[in-house]
Amino acid sequence: MFIRSAYQFLEYLRNVKNASDHTIRNYAIDLNSLKNYLEVKALHIAAKDCPEKIRYNQSYDDRGTISDAILDLDAIDKRTIRGFLAYLTKNNTSRRTIARRLSSLRTFFKYSYNQKLVCSNPVEDIESPKVDKNLPFFLSYDQVQRLFDQPDTSGYLGFRDRCIMEIFYSSGLRVSELVMLDRKDFNPKQLLLRLEGKGKKERIVPITKNAADWIQEYLDHPERDKDIDGHLAEVDKKAIFINKLGTRLSPRSVDRKFYKYLLASGLAGKVTPHTIRHTIATHWLENGMDLKTIQTLLGHSSLNTTTIYTHISTKHKKAVYDKAHPRA
Repeated sequence: MFIRSAYQFLEYLRNVKNASDHTIRNYAIDLNSLKNYLEVKALHIAAKDCPEKIRYNQSYDDRGTISDAILDLDAIDKRTIRGFLAYLTKNNTSRRTIARRLSSLRTFFKYSYNQKLVCSNPVEDIESPKVDKNLPFFLSYDQVQRLFDQPDTSGYLGFRDRCIMEIFYSSGLRVSELVMLDRKDFNPKQLLLRLEGKGKKERIVPITKNAADWIQEYLDHPERDKDIDGHLAEVDKKAIFINKLGTRLSPRSVDRKFYKYLLASGLAGKVTPHTIRHTIATHWLENGMDLKTIQTLLGHSSLNTTTIYTHISTKHKKAVYDKAHPRA
């Protein structure tokens, strides 16, 4: 049945493909979207009679006793999928989201077909909607400095936040990579960090001497092991970045902190912690670093992902040229 197969697929992603929780959660969201359509729109089942939603962090056996016999996996054909896509379009779902839903279903049904759970793949020949590629937003050098000036580094938590900004700008880390950093991942002598990136792939990245100094001073901060000034002493002895309770900092906490500083700096809107990653990649390119090196530093699996920064850099240079040219 559909729900059992979905749980098997999510377990496959977790145990065989080593997918991150974030990736597995997104697949579960997309599978639940099709599940809801099949139950309520296609089969006209009352919402109260529908099986509970597919949970990315739970096994099939642990989910409860509600049967999923109402959803026949092999009954889902191309017509069903096209109806689902039409339903999403009618409900003003963005093309990007529809493309992601379809990509997830394509992978799910390919897995189901290989496992002989279905007789055919109903998504195989269905084309994804064309999605416009928006260029990532990045900050100027002045904007970077304005953002970095916001944390009050005279306090322990403000010092931590400035340290986080320095690491982002030094090496282009993802938020998920930063919060997973342990003390053993930091090599201050060789100025290196060991990261666990997407798909749990490890890579070693260099950091600047300035960023390394910020990390070391944060780890050695006299308030780190004290209950003082609105925060508790360090509880997690492994993590580099910890919250006010002394445990490992979460991605959501980083997002909240950044939003506060972005509001104060007047940069709120298009800017997120991930913007710093786009920013340093663009600045690297503008200062002569080759794309292959940038790809390695950012942990991109494909060079095609990295080439978007050439478009950003070209667009930026053209804007500067037009602004500065005396005959513009």
